[in-house]
Amino acid sequence: MISIDVTLLMHIVNMIVLMFVLNAILYKPVLGILEKRAQKIESLNGEVAQFEQNAQQRQAELDQKMREASTKAKKALDGARAQAQAAGAEKLAAIRTESDAMKGKQLADLRSQIDGVRKELEGNAAGFAQAMAGKILGRSLDA
Repeated sequence: MISIDVTLLMHIVNMIVLMFVLNAILYKPVLGILEKRAQKIESLNGEVAQFEQNAQQRQAELDQKMREASTKAKKALDGARAQAQAAGAEKLAAIRTESDAMKGKQLADLRSQIDGVRKELEGNAAGFAQAMAGKILGRSLDA
């Protein structure tokens, strides 16, 4: 049977003190770390979006330059002889090859940067989760 006496009040006070201590020592720091991690992920996602936007903008500029180069080449080819037409086509092919190579290199660099950041975040998240679980449980989780 439950008896209401001083020990019940001491238990209630003890639980309230424990709640405040755990909140100050454990919950707030963990929530702060999780918030910082979420902000970092959001920042990295913003950077990835910026990189993608820059890539699209560069692609649009490249397309515009290609259209301008194509228009100039067409006007030059219409007025020239067959030899001039062949030289213009070779030059246009070289420009396309160079621009495709440059585009491919830039896209590969962006993808490798995105993959590197993603792997770094995944690696950090697993280590952090294991460390926090070990701290919360008070024992090592290596087994």
